[in-house]
Amino acid sequence: MMRFILPLSDPAATEPDRVGPKAAILAALAQADLPTPGGFCIAADAYRRQIQHLGLAEVLREYANADQATQRRLAVEIRLKLYQSDLAPDVLAGVLTAWWAEDKPAAVRSSSLIEDRADTSFAGQFESFLGVGDDSEFLTALRACWAALWTTNARRSMAQHGLDPAGTAMAVLVQPLIAARASGGGLSETADGNMLLSATWGLGSAIAQGEVVPDRIVLSRHGFVRSNEAGRKHHRETCGHGTGSGAGTSSQAVPEALVRAPCLEAGQATTLGRLMRKAEDVLGMPVEIEWALDDIGFKLLQARPLRVVEPHVPDEIWLKHPGLNGHPAGIGWGSGRAVVVNCECELTRVAPGDILVTRVAGPALSHILPRVGGVVAELGGSTSHLASLARERGIPMVLGVLDATRRIPDGAQVAVDGVAGVVRWLA
Repeated sequence: MMRFILPLSDPAATEPDRVGPKAAILAALAQADLPTPGGFCIAADAYRRQIQHLGLAEVLREYANADQATQRRLAVEIRLKLYQSDLAPDVLAGVLTAWWAEDKPAAVRSSSLIEDRADTSFAGQFESFLGVGDDSEFLTALRACWAALWTTNARRSMAQHGLDPAGTAMAVLVQPLIAARASGGGLSETADGNMLLSATWGLGSAIAQGEVVPDRIVLSRHGFVRSNEAGRKHHRETCGHGTGSGAGTSSQAVPEALVRAPCLEAGQATTLGRLMRKAEDVLGMPVEIEWALDDIGFKLLQARPLRVVEPHVPDEIWLKHPGLNGHPAGIGWGSGRAVVVNCECELTRVAPGDILVTRVAGPALSHILPRVGGVVAELGGSTSHLASLARERGIPMVLGVLDATRRIPDGAQVAVDGVAGVVRWLA
């Protein structure tokens, strides 16, 4: 049964074909003595064993050769069985033994064999559960992570890369949840040769989901702070540490004095920049990271390959027009018709090549990325999940643009500079 469980300290945990690139990279960072939360991975073999236990192997073979309508039906059937059925006895025994030895509350996170690769990040397309505390919650989260491979959004994203869920598998990462005072993301290299950090109060899910405008800290490649631009962090996600509940997360309003206060001091930003460079050395390429800061220090929660592209503005006439500044996703330049969307139901108005202007840019918008010429959002930052997907697809995006939905006229011609972080429009 123990073939299903790999502590991140185990050398075998660095094998992406067994645990997925997300867990494998974290294991490599930990084994290179970088600070991580630790934990263990439920290997992809456990998912495969569960598929066998549920008698779904033939259904997966049918899915691979079916038409779209049949694939939708089969995906629902597979997902429901993964959600609702008992675990194979050998899988159950192995995962519970490992779970009982883990610190609580915990984070339970998908680690698909196809995510966090150099060509496919799938940022925010699967599942993560924070503040998991008891056996029932853990087993529910495990089933949901397996089933996440078969959701509509995940299948759509895979199809865009010529992949399908029947041809891959899902591992699951289980780690102690960090009692984060602050957290965020980072890019070890930007188009202008610097490094970039984003930061918010509490857990980093508010940044990942594009719900706040995080602090934006620019560092030189040597780690010196060049600027620290305070964000607009009106709420924070917190865990159950020290509350007596032992688990769960909750959203809290941030005290007014902290909304625009920097989350990191210069020395802390420099320390984090050095950790990011060390992560770059481990992967042998530029990286995008997620991090958390607790009372002990920094922890690296994730690292993935980062795509960096040279800036290019093909039509400098745009520089003469009014504009707004924001957080760049770090790639691309594009222009098109602005479509201001205030509700998800309005997304049907977005035609191929349009510039989507909206308030929140969360990973739920990933399905629209293939047809837009760019994205502008009032919330979010350069290290959100949607920004990661935009970099992967070469789509210009500017986030954290104050009052964008009010100031940019619907239907106007708009240009988005995803490297400089500027959106301009024809008056």
